Amino acid sequence: MDTLITILKGIGPTDILDILIVSYVYYKIYKVISKTRAIQLFKGVILFFILFRLASIAELRMVSFALENLLTYGLLALVILFQPELRRALEFLGRSKLFNNTFFGSKTRKYSDVIDELVEAIVDLSDKNIGALMVFENDIGLKDVIETGTELDAEISSSLIKNIFTPNTPLHDGAMVIRGERIVAAGCLLPLSNDRNVNRDLGTRHRAALGMSSVSDALIIVVSEETGVITLAQNSVLKRFLDKEALEEIFKTFYESGSKGMLSVERSEG
Repeated sequence: MDTLITILKGIGPTDILDILIVSYVYYKIYKVISKTRAIQLFKGVILFFILFRLASIAELRMVSFALENLLTYGLLALVILFQPELRRALEFLGRSKLFNNTFFGSKTRKYSDVIDELVEAIVDLSDKNIGALMVFENDIGLKDVIETGTELDAEISSSLIKNIFTPNTPLHDGAMVIRGERIVAAGCLLPLSNDRNVNRDLGTRHRAALGMSSVSDALIIVVSEETGVITLAQNSVLKRFLDKEALEEIFKTFYESGSKGMLSVERSEG
């Protein structure tokens, strides 16, 4: 306790300012990568430093030597591999504001209204055999996918969704990304699945949905342009022939469970 009191007495205004600056920078960096898959790498780096510190305290010389050498070359490799992400992070820090208007934003819409708009749009697209591909962001951020399309940041509405996917419009041929209650972007590019076991009757949209579901925990809805069949893709699994009631149940589970956890999906590609 005496040591703690001595340390606290030695903290001056400069020390407090130093801590606040470092904390702010770390917070901004975390905010940038929290909406991308790079967050998993960030967690791994933190774990590595914890292990390195524990090895030093326990005087595990061989472990410390191995981790130290790994750190020396690993940091250089990370800088080279993640140069675009680092550049975006620095650009974000440069143009960000100290206070964000989102703290004073309006109240969010009820999820029931959002679900109604989504179901109405998807069912109508299905009835008219209009192809659609919608990606609902979950815990793993999709910022890298969003950047491949046109950012919108629009309120979810049935009319807007149907207008975007109307054939021969600029954004109809890509994927729409939805985060919470907002349409974040449209016309986005998704990775295609290389799974040879996928039904050959399924087109590019279904392969893109499978590819996206294999690298993220997103919920993905596909409307077939040929048949109008509605399909759910999640966790590398397809569930086809969904109707209005099934969609409502899926979105209620996704939005109202409180955690947006993984849905229970059985493979159904036929």
